[in-house]
Amino acid sequence: MRAALYWAPRLEDPLHALGSQWLGRDTETGATVAQPALPGLDIAEITADARGYGLHATLKPPFRLATSWAAMRADAMALAARTRPFALPPLKLADHHGFLALLESEKCQPLQDLCDACVTALDAHRAPPTEAEIARRNPARMTERQRELLHQYGYHYVLDQWWFHVTLTRRLTAEERAVVWPALEAHLGTVPSQPRRVTELCLFTQAGPGAPFLLAERLPLLG
Repeated sequence: MRAALYWAPRLEDPLHALGSQWLGRDTETGATVAQPALPGLDIAEITADARGYGLHATLKPPFRLATSWAAMRADAMALAARTRPFALPPLKLADHHGFLALLESEKCQPLQDLCDACVTALDAHRAPPTEAEIARRNPARMTERQRELLHQYGYHYVLDQWWFHVTLTRRLTAEERAVVWPALEAHLGTVPSQPRRVTELCLFTQAGPGAPFLLAERLPLLG
């Protein structure tokens, strides 16, 4: 099993329903959801990888447990309990390294602080990656700083190398993007840019390799 700490929209946030419809799965219940049609394209294939991970933005990347579930959960709850809720900047649809994703419209320091705390405060519970897992990351293509983070935290896009993103597609060709972008924009409407607050830390789990991630628990921010 792997665990991860994510941001995910609250259940009452319309982004939860719209994002689940787009990806074809509700991470809260695990239920399959009917997806909108894409003219001439297979939306199920285009969203397959994102669907497996669920509607989310990564705070602490998926990791195998070196300790116990109870110990990790207790520390995650303690982190949530000492964190104040905060406003999330409006989100915007963007081309993110060839993927379509929702990004912050401006930098949010409380969000960066929460992400950094998730990475560092819970790292004692992370089992180190295997040599094969490190090799799959292709460290030779990373910067020196990213290699340092990979070996320290098991992933290279953390701390100062992290960015908020809610992935909604695989990497697209220019021709695919010309179809998918307007369809996704129409599907989401103005919902991404609506005001929202971060009031929970979401604990996700993956039962085994290739299994879909599920939202195990929403930990309220109580600071």
